[in-house]
Amino acid sequence: MLQPKRVKYRRPHIIKYEGLSKAGNEVSFGEYGLQATSGNYVSDRQIEACRIVLSRYTKKGGKVWIRIFPHLAKTKKPAEVRMGSGKGSPEYWVAVVKKNRVMFEVAGIPEEDAIHALKQASYKLNVKTRIVKRNKEAK
Repeated sequence: MLQPKRVKYRRPHIIKYEGLSKAGNEVSFGEYGLQATSGNYVSDRQIEACRIVLSRYTKKGGKVWIRIFPHLAKTKKPAEVRMGSGKGSPEYWVAVVKKNRVMFEVAGIPEEDAIHALKQASYKLNVKTRIVKRNKEAK
């Protein structure tokens, strides 16, 4: 699973996922991208599941870019523990995904294969998504 090698603080404060993504909101590397239309935390396991689906449906012929990384540690207290006595220990890592963020990109495969692969990957995520195409006039 994806996680940072080092972090400055072991138990961080939360980062909100409301609002719009200020960067990473257009397809920059590939031809087609999977863009979030709602915000949420995306776990490292969900990102890995999407990576496996995209590599399977592209048949290792195309290229896949993962544009999100799980930087935020989510903490949890053990079961049946009384209130108080500090914050819980880190349990898993999440990426903070805001609205309009492009999470995955693919290139090097036909259009119908790319759309099908991104649609299958979107089933693994807990955010609403849409498939976007690269704007050629921007460059």
